[in-house]
Amino acid sequence: MWDSGGMYWVAGVFAAVLAAFANRYGYHRDELYFLAAGRRLEWGYADQPPVTPLVARAVSAIDADSLVLLRVPAILAAALVVLYAGWMARELGGGRAAQALAAGAVASAAMVLGVGHMLSTAVFDLAAWSLVGLLVLKVLNDGDRRWWLAIGVVVGVGLQNKVLLIFPVLAVAVVLAVIGPRKVFATRYFPLGVVVAGLIWLPYLVWQAANGWPQWELSRAIADGSSGTSDAPIEFVVLQFGLMGPLLVPLWVFGLWRLWREPRYRAFAVSYALLFVVFLVTGGKAYYLGGMYPILLAAGAVPVAAWLARNRIRWAAAGFVVALNAAFSAVLFLPVLPVSALNDSPVLAVNYDAGETIGWPEFVRQIGAVRSELGPAVAILTANYGEAGAIERFGAAYNLPTPHSGHNAYWWWGPPSDTASEVITIGIDPDRLTAVFADCRSAGHLDNGLDLDNDEQGEPILVCRNPRAPGSELWPEAKHLG
Repeated sequence: MWDSGGMYWVAGVFAAVLAAFANRYGYHRDELYFLAAGRRLEWGYADQPPVTPLVARAVSAIDADSLVLLRVPAILAAALVVLYAGWMARELGGGRAAQALAAGAVASAAMVLGVGHMLSTAVFDLAAWSLVGLLVLKVLNDGDRRWWLAIGVVVGVGLQNKVLLIFPVLAVAVVLAVIGPRKVFATRYFPLGVVVAGLIWLPYLVWQAANGWPQWELSRAIADGSSGTSDAPIEFVVLQFGLMGPLLVPLWVFGLWRLWREPRYRAFAVSYALLFVVFLVTGGKAYYLGGMYPILLAAGAVPVAAWLARNRIRWAAAGFVVALNAAFSAVLFLPVLPVSALNDSPVLAVNYDAGETIGWPEFVRQIGAVRSELGPAVAILTANYGEAGAIERFGAAYNLPTPHSGHNAYWWWGPPSDTASEVITIGIDPDRLTAVFADCRSAGHLDNGLDLDNDEQGEPILVCRNPRAPGSELWPEAKHLG
C-alpha cells in the first residue's frame, strides 16, 4: 500500500469519510454566521477578512439549503493539507512510503479532521500555511526563486481569509534572516512576492483602518477569554499534545528534532519554538500553532519510513497506530456518535464545537412560536451571531424578521427599527434589558429537547416593549466583540 502512491489513496479516503459525515448533527454557529456575512459582502468584517464569507455566498448561490455542499470547500481544503504533507515529505527527501506515511499521519490528526468537517476560516488557514511551508521548502532546496511570487499570492489570499497567517509567515522570514540560509532572499522575486501579498491584502487593511481596527480589539477580547474556545496558558500547552492526536506526538517531536539537526531546514524548528512562545504569552488558542504540525510530521515520516521499510511487521504496527489515532480522532471530532449518546460520552468535554452544531432548528422553531403571538411590528435582538445566523437560516418558515445583534459584524449591520413595537430578545441577561426597556416579560427559555448542554441551552427568551430611548441612540452601547 505505502509504496504504490498511497498518499493519494489516503487523501481520497479522508475526503470520502468527511463527506460521509458532512450532513450529521447540523450547522455550526460559525457556518450560520458565514452565511449571514456572505449575504452582506464587504472587504472586511470586525472579526475576519472576506474569503470565507465569499465562499459561503458562492456555495449558497448553488443550493442555499445544502449543508453538505456548504462543507465541500472545507473537505477539499483539508484533503489538500493531507497531500501537502506528502509533498513536504518528498521535498525533505522521502520516497513514496514516506509521503504516504506523512499523509496518513496528517489525515488521522484530530485537528485536521475537526476543521475539515465544517466550513471555517481555520481550514483554509491550515491549507494556506501548509502550502506556504511546501513552497518555502522548494526555495530552500535550491529551487526556482520564482516560487517567491507563488508564495506571495498564497500569503495574500491566505491573509484575506484569516489574519493569523501573518504570524507564521513573519516567524519563518525573520528566522531565515537571522540564522539562514539567507541566500534564499538574494533575488528580486522575494520583494516582488512581498508586494504581491501586500496588494492582495490591502483592501482588508483599508476596511479595518476605516472602521477603527476592530480585529485588534477582538484579538484582545479572545486573549482575555471571551471566545468559547479560548485557552488558559496551561491548556494551550497541554492541548499541543492532542491537536494531532497523542499517538502522533513521538512522530512530530522526532520531526522537530530532525529539522533542528539539518541547517537547511532549521528555520522551521526555530519558528515552531518562537510561535509557541508568542501564542502562549499573548493568550492564543491552542489551534493557532496547528499549521506547523504537517511539516513536523512530514519531517519525522522520512527517516521513520526508511526504518519501517526493513520489516513488514514494523509497517503493520505503524499502520495500526495511525489507524487507531484516526479512529479516536473521528469519534471525538466527527459526528460519529448518535446525538442521543453525546451526554454519556466524553465528546462534548473534549470537542466544544460538537455541541455548537446541535439544536438550531429547534431553537428557531421556539422563537417562531413566540413571534406568532405578537403583532406585526416585531424586531428580534440576539446575544450572539450564532443565534442571529440561525434565525436568518431557518426563520423564514415562521415569518421571522431579519435579526439584529451587537455581536461582532452584526453590530456593523445596524440596530432594530425604532418603529418596532415589540422586541423579542434571545440570550440577553434580563437585568441588562431593564436598563433599555420599561417593560419586559419572559417568553420561556431555549431548549434543544435533548438536555444537551451547549451555549444556547436554557438561554432566556423575553418580549420587551417601551424602549427608554430610540434603538438607534442606544446601539453604540450594544457593541461587543469576541
